[in-house]
Amino acid sequence: MNKKKKNANKKHRKNKERMKLLKLASLSKAKKKVVKKVVEKKVDKATEETKTTTKKTAAKKTTAKKTTAKKTTAKKTATKKTAAKKTAAKK
Repeated sequence: MNKKKKNANKKHRKNKERMKLLKLASLSKAKKKVVKKVVEKKVDKATEETKTTTKKTAAKKTTAKKTTAKKTTAKKTATKKTAAKKTAAKK
């Protein structure tokens, strides 16, 4: 059984290598995507300062904590069942 497993692993390994080489070859042939460079706008420091000072801090609202009501399960009293007596079958 070990011999079979060893042979199977060799085949899988070879197949994996072959697929990897195929993928690399196809990727190298593909056109590279053109990435546009993002132009960053220069912002004056004076305008940044005014923006930060005009923001108002939001007043924090305190919410009242709700307590979760615990449900009490009603206890069921165990009812005694009387065993039904079977009549002895006549032979």
